[in-house]
This record gives sequence, C-alpha cells and structure tokens, in this order.
Amino acid sequence: MSLPRTPKAVVFDMDGLIFDTESLYRDAMILASQERGHDMPLPLFLSMIGLPGDSSRVVLTGHFGEDFDVDAFWKASSGHFYEMAKTQLCLKAGVVELLDTLDEFALPRAIATSSRHQDAEHHLESQNLLGRFHTVVAQGDYAKGKPAPDPFLTAAARLGVDPADCLALEDSHNGIRAASAAGMMAIMVPDLLDPTQEIESLCVRIARDLHEVEALVRATR
Repeated sequence: MSLPRTPKAVVFDMDGLIFDTESLYRDAMILASQERGHDMPLPLFLSMIGLPGDSSRVVLTGHFGEDFDVDAFWKASSGHFYEMAKTQLCLKAGVVELLDTLDEFALPRAIATSSRHQDAEHHLESQNLLGRFHTVVAQGDYAKGKPAPDPFLTAAARLGVDPADCLALEDSHNGIRAASAAGMMAIMVPDLLDPTQEIESLCVRIARDLHEVEALVRATR
C-alpha cells in the first residue's frame, strides 16, 4: 500500500466520512417530503450528496417545481434529522484511530464540508472531536461549493500546506471532483455512493474504511 507522495496534511469531508449521517439525512428528507405530499426518489437524494445548499435548492426545484417551498422543506428535514441524531449519530469506523495517528506524526488536519458551521460544531462536539481539527471550513467560507475546488483550497490555505501535499478524504462523487480539482491526493471511502469509472480515475485509491486510510498514512512515514 502506498500513496503518490507523503502527505503533509489531511483534509476530511464530514458527513458520510467522519459521521454516519447520510442515511439520517436521507430518512429525514424522505419524511419531510412525504409530509408535503411528495415522493423523494432515492436517486434524487443521492444526487445532492456533497452539494452545497444553493445547488441542492436548484435540484429540488428542478424536480418538484418552482413553487416547492425549499425553506420550509429544509426546516422540516433539519428538525427530523436532529431528532434522529439524538440517538443515532455515530462515528464511522476508524475515525479516532486515524486522528490518533495524525497526532502521532504531528500532521495538521482540516474539515472541508458543505454543511453549516453550526451543524459541524454540533456533530463534532457531540463526539468530543471539535478540538482535534486545526480548522473547519464550512458554508460561508468559500465562494463556490463542491464540486468546485474552493472548500479544499481554503482548507489548504488555512493549514499553510500546498494542496498537492494534502490528502483529501471523501465519500461523495462531488467531493472527489472538488478534491481532485484542487490538486490533492483524493481517496474515496464509499458510504451511500459507489465509485464510478470517472471517480476512480480521480482518486489515488478507493479505501474500504478509515482504518485502511490510517494504514496508508502510517506506511508513508
């Protein structure tokens, strides 16, 4: 197992990579849609994974129509999500072990997410992880969201590391596109989405979980 270069920093996505939240968002959005008399097909939800809010709004109105009240839908979805998260929010396998290894090698790390800062802080605080990242890049910190490279470029700039020397960890297609466009070494750790041929071509590796990523990082030292 090897990487093209020894990483000098690691940039994490959040939902679906650190936290097992994508299935909760899926169920919350499906429930909010049903309450409004709509059916949300699974492919519609999957197409929004990794997208910022503005892009997801375009997807929703494109499917349900311009009169679809996106703000009310988001509010209802958020309410359902946080109710589920009270008992179901949990870490993905290997998160703590990978962070421990990054501490051991004194490697800086950041989060680059399409979520809001308040959501990122809530999730990280709930698992005592907020202090384990040097910076959190979220909505409002960049001009364009994923699949544009801006979130990852912002994270690299804050860490003071060349993007080419950053390892980017993602579970979504849009996230991998963004990390690759930023010039980072991208690894996909699939969650609800399987890698396509296009995505495989943009990755340095497809990993089963973060335990495998931890082994890759350790092998470069």
